[in-house]
Amino acid sequence: MEHQPTFSIVTVAWNAARVIGPTLESVQQQSCRDFEYLVVDGASTDATLQLVTDAGIAGTRIVSEPDHGIYDAMNKAIGLARGRYLIWLNAGDALATPRSLERMAALAAAGPDVIYGQTQLVDASRRVVGMRHLTAPDRLGWRDFARGMLVCHQAFVARREIVPRYDLRYRYSADYDWCIKVLKRSQRNAYLGPEPVVSFLEEGTTTAHHKASLKERYHIMCHYYGTVPTIVRHLSFLPRYLKQKLLHHT
Repeated sequence: MEHQPTFSIVTVAWNAARVIGPTLESVQQQSCRDFEYLVVDGASTDATLQLVTDAGIAGTRIVSEPDHGIYDAMNKAIGLARGRYLIWLNAGDALATPRSLERMAALAAAGPDVIYGQTQLVDASRRVVGMRHLTAPDRLGWRDFARGMLVCHQAFVARREIVPRYDLRYRYSADYDWCIKVLKRSQRNAYLGPEPVVSFLEEGTTTAHHKASLKERYHIMCHYYGTVPTIVRHLSFLPRYLKQKLLHHT
C-alpha cells in the first residue's frame, strides 16, 4: 500500500517567478519530510514551472493548465491531494522556520481536525514587518470568525476528509467562507502556540482587492452570523480600522 503523507503542501501559482523562490526554499528546508508538494499552476508563461522543477523538492507533483482563478485551482488541489492534512502556501508565502512542519506534525499525531497558528508579515524583500493584525486565539470555534478571519488561511491546516470545495461565487474571500465551513465540521482544533508558523507576503490578491474582499466578507458574516449582529459588530470594528489606516500613513 502506498504511504499516505501526513501533509499535502499546496502552492497555487500563475506567472509567479518573481515571488515563488522563498516559497520553494521554505518547503525544501523543512526538517519534517512527511509531505507531498503539490503545485497547481494556471498555465504560466514565465519561469515559474522551471523554478519549481529546479528546486528538486522530493514528492513534488505539478499540474499546469488554465483555470478560473485561485479558488478554482484550490478546488483542483483538493481533488488531487493525498495527504491527511492540507496546507495552503501560496506563491510568495513561506513556512516561517525549518521547524514549522515538524511543529504541525507533533500535533497531527493526535488527529485533530484543524491545526492552526500565528502568522508574521513580510515585505517584498522578505523582511519581517510585524505580526498579522488579527491574532489567532488559544481556543478556536466557528463562531470566533464572526470577529473576522482570526487565523490566516495559510496558517489554517485542515484534515482533508472534512474539507469542502471553495465557493466560486466569492472571488476574493472564498477562503474566509471555507474556513468557517471547516470549523463547523471540526470536532477538535489544535493550537500551535505563539511562535509564527507562516510568513505571509503582504501584497497578495486579497490585499490588492481589499475593498471588494471586505464587501464579500460582510455578506459571508451576514449569512453565518446574522445581519443585525454583523452590523453591530462592524461598528465595533471601526476603531480597529481607523488605527490601521493611521499606522499605514505614518
